[in-house]
Amino acid sequence: MKFVENPPDAASLMTSARSFGNYDLAGALADLIDNSIKARAHRISLSCLFGAGDPAIRILDDGHGMSADELRVAMRPASGHPLNERSPDDLGRFGWGMKSASFSQCKRLTVLANQAGAVSGAVWDLDDVDGWRMGVLDEVEARGLASPDLRERSGVEIIWGKCDRLSENGTLTSEEFNALIVHARNRLALIFHRYLSGEVRGRKLAIELNGQQVEPWDPFHRDHEATQELELETLAIAGRTIEILPFVLPHYSKLKATQYERLAGEEGFLRNQGFYVYRNHRLIISGTWFRLIRHGELSQLVRVRVDIPNALDHLWKITIDKSDAQLPALLRARLKQIVDGLRRRSARVYRSRGGRLDRAGTTSVWSRHARGGEIRYSINREHPVIEALLNGGDEAQQQTAGAALKVIEQAFPVVAFGQDAATQPDSIHQTLSDPEAFRRDLISALPALLHQVDGDFKALTALLRKTEPWCESWNTTQAVLTEKGWASAES
Repeated sequence: MKFVENPPDAASLMTSARSFGNYDLAGALADLIDNSIKARAHRISLSCLFGAGDPAIRILDDGHGMSADELRVAMRPASGHPLNERSPDDLGRFGWGMKSASFSQCKRLTVLANQAGAVSGAVWDLDDVDGWRMGVLDEVEARGLASPDLRERSGVEIIWGKCDRLSENGTLTSEEFNALIVHARNRLALIFHRYLSGEVRGRKLAIELNGQQVEPWDPFHRDHEATQELELETLAIAGRTIEILPFVLPHYSKLKATQYERLAGEEGFLRNQGFYVYRNHRLIISGTWFRLIRHGELSQLVRVRVDIPNALDHLWKITIDKSDAQLPALLRARLKQIVDGLRRRSARVYRSRGGRLDRAGTTSVWSRHARGGEIRYSINREHPVIEALLNGGDEAQQQTAGAALKVIEQAFPVVAFGQDAATQPDSIHQTLSDPEAFRRDLISALPALLHQVDGDFKALTALLRKTEPWCESWNTTQAVLTEKGWASAES
């Protein structure tokens, strides 16, 4: 057998690189920021301008830069072997990141670098790549393209040109482009929140997008007093350590509307529960249970931070765009145990918000009667909504409403409830887990409640403050009253 060289066609391979991974704008920018972090940058400036349908994108950092030779290596496709030993803080893996991320959005990639005052540059243009021809800029050309900041100090600047995919071949409107920028800012705030907050390296990383500082977005809301940070657990796998830190988020009744919306994200609390996997403090994947359990109402407050080292990339099967990972089989059994315990704790948070009987100063929906060794539960006829129901309409309607309440009381499933409470108490879930449903129900009840207090907004506030379920979720109740202009001065 003999061996012959059989290199790939340059244009075909480089064009295929546009489809490596599943990049959107946020993911592509995140891959470039990874390189800036590796270069010890303290500040990263992103400029994303619509340009009348021909977007202009620049990414500038103040890292240690590159020499001309280092730049040439960095621009080489597949410049690193995924199984090579890397420094513990290296966020790369395949040596494709900068190229594949950029080509997912554009056809012309220009990289400029300043190291020790020497500015160099290189260009890949997918319209002119035959024979692996890469453009190399001389110092004058590179300085002419560089921003003033890069001319004066070390760092790297990346310029995307011919942004056909980002602009969707010129069909993207300015409003749609702006929506992409907002989404990218929010995603970067989440992906790099531990760097932005100063949790990593003891110094905050500054990311600026179109002149606006990107603020960290902590998915665990650790600065809220009602967030439960549970016990840290470490697991050893292949001679490396994985850290698992669970959190139970506050019930929505303890959150302001803006806090709830931020934590819920674009797809809501239900979709954002689960594992948040970080590789070297950088978020890789969020909101998944890895098929250990289903996304459910009772577990929607649970979020689990998982920290993995880059030495285990091959076991977690980190994708080239660093947007997905797979749970190693060695960890499934232990993580399933952890998740089951967390789901029970999340259920208790919701169950504790349910109706509680015989509390001084609070009007409950249910009343408990103990007499002669017997216990009976009844619907409280003095609850304002029940009272409005019983007093509404003509006499026949009032009698029907009273009869309906008695039927409900007499048909209370005592045996089934007792069995469930004894065998699976953490699965019992009666309170609303969706603040929007809570808001809708309150808005529906408000006319009758306002009638009960003769239109007195101050009295309405006082009534709601002591009446279930609205007193249990006062932040949400108060927000509804404020929106309607019905909040009293003391609310």
